[in-house]
Amino acid sequence: MLFKKISKKTYFIAEIGVNHNGSLSIAKKMVLSAKKSGADAVKFQTFKAETLVTPKTPKVHYQKKATGLKSSHFDMIKSLELSKEDHIHLKNFCKKKSIDFISTPYDIESAIFLNKLGCNIFKTSSADIVDLELHACLAKTKKTVIISTGMSTIEEIKKCIEIYKKHSNKNYILLHCVSNYPCSLKSLNLKAISLMQKKFKCHVGFSDHSIGHDAAKISVSLGARIIEKHFTINKKLLGPDQKTSALPYEFKNMIFEIRKTELILGKEVKSCQKEELEMSKISRKSLTIKKNISKGEILKKNHLTLKRPGTGIFFSAIQKVLGKKAKKNMKIDHQIKFKEFK
Repeated sequence: MLFKKISKKTYFIAEIGVNHNGSLSIAKKMVLSAKKSGADAVKFQTFKAETLVTPKTPKVHYQKKATGLKSSHFDMIKSLELSKEDHIHLKNFCKKKSIDFISTPYDIESAIFLNKLGCNIFKTSSADIVDLELHACLAKTKKTVIISTGMSTIEEIKKCIEIYKKHSNKNYILLHCVSNYPCSLKSLNLKAISLMQKKFKCHVGFSDHSIGHDAAKISVSLGARIIEKHFTINKKLLGPDQKTSALPYEFKNMIFEIRKTELILGKEVKSCQKEELEMSKISRKSLTIKKNISKGEILKKNHLTLKRPGTGIFFSAIQKVLGKKAKKNMKIDHQIKFKEFK
């Protein structure tokens, strides 16, 4: 179903992630806001702190800046969990609101749970591109898996895709990504989208961790059909990703700008546009008499020139009339027609 959707237009994922801070009510508010903003899907994260993080795992710089030094990495992750009951509620809520529910499993147990929950689309984190056991579990479901590629090399991506091929699952999509929040413009390297499209012969989207909409618009011009952006309803909420997430109006503006970009890009055809027809008829040139010719006279090249309008015979067809006899007298500036010669 997702492949059918992205064949028509860009698919937008509002990455709620952990911005709900473990609160079901906040998560539901974010789902509603994402829907109103035009998102096609919302994405959450499914994990248990105990199976994801060792007690001594440090925070990265942006996490320290956003959440302070008092709580540990483990404490931070623990506070952001959603229970299984929360997942069930959110999945049903999303169905009711006609927005796709996606989640990122961080371990096999979470992947199995999401599959049983009826998740049709999975998204893997950039960090887990090296967790080939997790990818094998997801590949076996035969469902769609969106694979984020932040921090990875071409070789690592290749090894991951081989898992899907091994299990005869062609339903994977790569996401170009830079794993920093926010990432710098010089790190975006959007040409990697084209590289991965050529290298792996699959759809490649873009998980945008930059500020603004420019990178997302450019990614679409490079062929990205999925755009993921972190989403929040209040940047002052607690949590590591709030400040670098898009507010509803920002997300809506991004969609507007990308829809405009899609309109500008058009289709892979080259033809005269409707609004060009008048110009085409007037500004193109047709074969025109430049030297009076009498009835029965044989038409020669020195009888002809090219002048506007372009409603007559183009130069490309000149051989079809040269050497033929005129059926009538023709004066200078007369634009000839095939039926006037024999």
